[in-house]
Amino acid sequence: MATPAKKTVAKKAPAKKAAPMPKSASKEVSLEATVWSVKGEKAGSVSLPAELFGVKWNSDLVHQVVVGMQANARPTTAHTKFRGEVSGGGKKPWKQKGTGRARHGSTRSPIWRGGGVTHGPRAEKDYTVKINRKMRVAALATVLSRKHRDGQVIFVDSFAFATPKTADAVAMIKAVAKGAGVSELATKRKNAAVFAFAKKDENTEKSYRNIGSLTLEEVRNLNPVDLVNKKFLVIENPNESLPILAARLTKKA
Repeated sequence: MATPAKKTVAKKAPAKKAAPMPKSASKEVSLEATVWSVKGEKAGSVSLPAELFGVKWNSDLVHQVVVGMQANARPTTAHTKFRGEVSGGGKKPWKQKGTGRARHGSTRSPIWRGGGVTHGPRAEKDYTVKINRKMRVAALATVLSRKHRDGQVIFVDSFAFATPKTADAVAMIKAVAKGAGVSELATKRKNAAVFAFAKKDENTEKSYRNIGSLTLEEVRNLNPVDLVNKKFLVIENPNESLPILAARLTKKA
């Protein structure tokens, strides 16, 4: 009996793999920023130094510096006494045997009320951490760059007030917030912004110090801890402030 002929099945050509989608280029951040007036109007623009506002984000560095600075600022006021430091306890509470009670040698024992404290906090404990100057400066530039990329750095031409007046300061904040399109600068009730002054001005400080959501600081004293705890950074007079910040990168330890 003849065997039936085998059917030939045409092999399908292997499907071509789709070409990988090109990776989108990283968003380039402009190093040009608008300078606002106290009335919320554009007063010009400023070129930002790349070493301050064009640095890549480094979370490990920022965390290490911020935690270290917080540790260095930690007060060592909590203090407890050992059993040898509390008063009293010179006499044995009761005789060793025959009372039916547990034996005790001193009322200064930690298990007694008013006795010493075991493993309690001591004022002589040192929490300070060494932070290299280059690390502090690099962390500051990293945070500044991140805030600039997120649109949280605002430049104002001048904060100067002829006389201290909080109402004028509030009006200025609302005007700048509206002009820059950052409403939270005026509405955020806590940790809204750090206001950085080019130089100390008593009238300006008195005008802003009653606004609880703001922290006032001179540009030369800016630090990563203040910046990470506040959402916005408002810098006055960038023509004077930016050279002060840039000088911190080259300052010798």
